[in-house]
Amino acid sequence: MADIKILVLAQSLITGLPRSTAIALDVSAASELESQIASHNLVISLVPYVYHASVIELAIKHKVNVVTTSYVSDAIRDLDESAKKAGVVILNEVGVDPGVDHLYAIKKIDEVHVKGGKVCDTKLLKFAIRPAHLTRAIRRSKSSIPIVEVSQHVAEYSNNPLGFKFSWSPRGALLSQFSSAHFLFGGKKVEIPNKELMGVAKPYFVMDGYDFVAYPNRNSLPFQEFYAIPEADTVIRGSLRYEGNPAFVKALIDLGWLDTQAKDWLKAGLTWAEVLQKAIGAKDTSESTLVSRVKELCHFPSESESERIINGLRWIGLFSSEQATVRGGNLLDTLCAQLEKELSYKPGERDLVMLQHKFVVEWQDGKKETFTSTLELYGEQNGYSGMAKSVGITCGIATQLLLDGHKALNTPGVLAPYRKEVCDPIRELLEQEGIKMVEALA
Repeated sequence: MADIKILVLAQSLITGLPRSTAIALDVSAASELESQIASHNLVISLVPYVYHASVIELAIKHKVNVVTTSYVSDAIRDLDESAKKAGVVILNEVGVDPGVDHLYAIKKIDEVHVKGGKVCDTKLLKFAIRPAHLTRAIRRSKSSIPIVEVSQHVAEYSNNPLGFKFSWSPRGALLSQFSSAHFLFGGKKVEIPNKELMGVAKPYFVMDGYDFVAYPNRNSLPFQEFYAIPEADTVIRGSLRYEGNPAFVKALIDLGWLDTQAKDWLKAGLTWAEVLQKAIGAKDTSESTLVSRVKELCHFPSESESERIINGLRWIGLFSSEQATVRGGNLLDTLCAQLEKELSYKPGERDLVMLQHKFVVEWQDGKKETFTSTLELYGEQNGYSGMAKSVGITCGIATQLLLDGHKALNTPGVLAPYRKEVCDPIRELLEQEGIKMVEALA
């Protein structure tokens, strides 16, 4: 969206880059968007996923290929036939998640099938866009306070109740923790309603030094077909969070802060305490009254958990007499405005991208083995974030292969990296850039 500050930042980022021009473009302005698409050979769409279909429709009209790092939505899938007729490639899911995860899942599954094995159980867990946690030497601490590493020294940079920060709007990250989940477990389809999702998070071991919990993420069921593993009786794609995060997000849900519906009463000029009072139906705005009502609604399992989460709400500022930044007339966007203020990256802070596949394989002789593929990628201090590298480089490689005419990537229609011939060339070039999942026998 047009924003002078973002435009100035974009102009600074392209300094020294040939054939680069920064513009401000409102993607909801169809005529302006169409003009830009028609004047280019290829479009990389990194806008929020809800806008991809509009971009793709115009690209098909002008026979321009499109690359996105997002999942193939129903709206995108519906454009498959039109893209094929126009000879246009719509390449999707070439970031980190989705993207790098597919490259290594397909690699391992193909290797197992070639050797006559069966994939009985597959899990993918991911953890991204978060600040670097404790360094390897001292990560066994159960502290949920992110820190930054400087040479051999470590220093705390925030006391953060969520256990992560945001490099862009928190909206998508929060809503991903308030979505229903579907997966295959033991041959049975399982559904977890959105309001119950945070309650099913369980401790999950990835490697020494991390206190992760995991929960299922959205709809895993199609990946039995996408990954060509009809023999698998368990297929779960999930998300990792630091211990304590799901319980805190559950409290936000219970208090109504993830509600996207407009509220007539939510107007500029209210304090945070007044917003919270109206949101939870408290009698007044005193902190003691608000805390009492929070406890009634959240049903904390222990006094220590109650104290931890209430302290977190206080840290965010939800009990304060400061004027709230009301955004969008709803509670979620208003909360996001505060989180952007309190939980944005500061100079020198690094993020961490963590992915892990876990495959249980049965060989022809009946023997079972468990294999893992793990990515642990830190961002650079005052440099590129791990998220920027893992998404941007993957997308850039896939785009270059498409422009260079690589046969597997030049298949008209809606395409995602679910086949070896698409995945291998991207993965091989990605590894040359230092981004690689480490495979091991568990």
